[in-house]
Amino acid sequence: MKGYNGILLEIDLTTGQINKKQIREEDLKNYIGGRGLGMKLLYDNLPEPGIDPLSPENPLLFMPGSFCGFPIPSSSRTCVVTKSPRTSSVNNKFKYGSTMSYSNMGGFIGPEIRFAGYDGILIKGKAKNPVYIYIEDDKVEIRDASKYWGMGTDKFDKVFIQDLGDRRFESCYIGPAGENLVPYACVINTAARAAGRGGTGCVMGSKNLKAIAVRGTGIPQVAKHKEYLELLEKSRKSFSIDNDDRKFWREQGTTGALKYSSDQGSQAVKNYSEGTFEGIGNLSTEAARKKIWKRDFACFSCALSCKKSGYAKGAYGTIVHDAPEYETGTMLGANLMIDNLEGLAKLIYVADDYGIDIISTGNTIGFLMECYDKELIDKDFLDGIDLQWGSVDASLQMLHKIGKREGIGELAAQGVKPLADKIGQGSKKFAIHVKGHELAAWNVPAYERTGISYTTANRGACHLNGGKPDEQDEIVLMDSIGACAFASNWYKDDLHYRHFLSTLTGIEWTEDEFNKAGERIFNLEKMMNYREGFDRKDDILPERFYKDKFTYGPKEGAIVNREEFKKIMDEYYEARGWDKETSRPTKKKLEELGLGFLKG
Repeated sequence: MKGYNGILLEIDLTTGQINKKQIREEDLKNYIGGRGLGMKLLYDNLPEPGIDPLSPENPLLFMPGSFCGFPIPSSSRTCVVTKSPRTSSVNNKFKYGSTMSYSNMGGFIGPEIRFAGYDGILIKGKAKNPVYIYIEDDKVEIRDASKYWGMGTDKFDKVFIQDLGDRRFESCYIGPAGENLVPYACVINTAARAAGRGGTGCVMGSKNLKAIAVRGTGIPQVAKHKEYLELLEKSRKSFSIDNDDRKFWREQGTTGALKYSSDQGSQAVKNYSEGTFEGIGNLSTEAARKKIWKRDFACFSCALSCKKSGYAKGAYGTIVHDAPEYETGTMLGANLMIDNLEGLAKLIYVADDYGIDIISTGNTIGFLMECYDKELIDKDFLDGIDLQWGSVDASLQMLHKIGKREGIGELAAQGVKPLADKIGQGSKKFAIHVKGHELAAWNVPAYERTGISYTTANRGACHLNGGKPDEQDEIVLMDSIGACAFASNWYKDDLHYRHFLSTLTGIEWTEDEFNKAGERIFNLEKMMNYREGFDRKDDILPERFYKDKFTYGPKEGAIVNREEFKKIMDEYYEARGWDKETSRPTKKKLEELGLGFLKG
């Protein structure tokens, strides 16, 4: 099929065997690429449910979207796909029952994998000692990485590219948190872009894999070149500098949402007990532009340049890094009641240097802060840390504990669900997670649809899941072609993504067929979870949202109505064609989507 390389690079770190396998054309058509194709390959390579996610049997897949490598604006994203080390079900059907996991990242690694001739990389097994994978077109080697083990991501990024001797290599890697098997460790690429959610870095560390370095010189062929160039020219013109949306992303990035969300009462504040942060002005775009930002960065073939970088000076030294973004600014800022921009920059830098998911980290520290504030735990429990709301110093101490898994960090590294199990005393009410996966920076009571996004996300709580089935299917498709959600408004009507896919592959995609592919992938994920023991009992919100009203701000008094939310969930299952009692997709629905082969 044109538009693809058609090759999966499969590497067994236990045996050292390297294979280049043909990907079935049927799978390319039905699952497209990126997240979708990664899920099908994960299903094919997980022989049974209940496998330990940190065992050599769990595959780790790096899956560029099917647009990766082509100069289609804002379409270079990559999904890291695996079985989650983060989640668990209510009924505990299996000791190691957990959801599938995927994490999406921008940058340049995905296009480079495609340039090298592959539509994905599947890694299984476990190396005896630390290794990295070297890929230069057809040349693929497993190399010793002992000298890099223990390096933070900041130093590693500099040293590794020097050792490779060619700046045209792109790489992704883990930090000490991944090496130490912190369950919410992430995979980093291009210095600070991260496949942050779902513990992908932990799985990578379990395989003794420090990094992947890739350089390629090819590109998949295009089926309808003339039509493709015409679409490309139209898309480029639509990204005019005069466009207000483009100006927003270039000037503010996701940081622009910090003040917006606080003003709307939808921000995670003080462990999700409030929706508005009174100190948000100190972390806003205006503050960052004045004190920190010096440069705007873009991913491959993107005009938005939403990533911001610079340096912060102050009590925490000089930090050269990117900060803040919405999720990082909220979870290590507003959620911890921290409004010190320089201190926030230090926290973000340290978390990225460990290679750890900032969303789960901020959620976990916020939970411990509340437990400490309520006197459910004391300084002895926290190894002497005075974990007060708003304390940068105490948060830094806790961050180091978590990244190293030392003392209280051993338990805190497991996340809020195990912490609440250990602490008890009613703390489960404000342990903010779904299926063991911590919620992101968008609070729920002000907008109940956000709750649907969290409860129905197949990887566990996800703010990028969408609140309605058609939205979710659309997001799956964007994750599968590699498109960035920030640019989706540009791809409508005659510039719709399916038209690009048709010109690349030569297969005419109707709107119904394209949408059906998204639905197929989402249902495949759901069934993978269902056979691991997850059902409707797991699609639940934290108790806090039903019981604790916001006490100030524009959404003062906001709370989720339990019966109303149950009704919304019922409507969701009906719209999906899933059984309302169990949440399992019906046999009719699976057969309609060509998924009749799924069991569970």
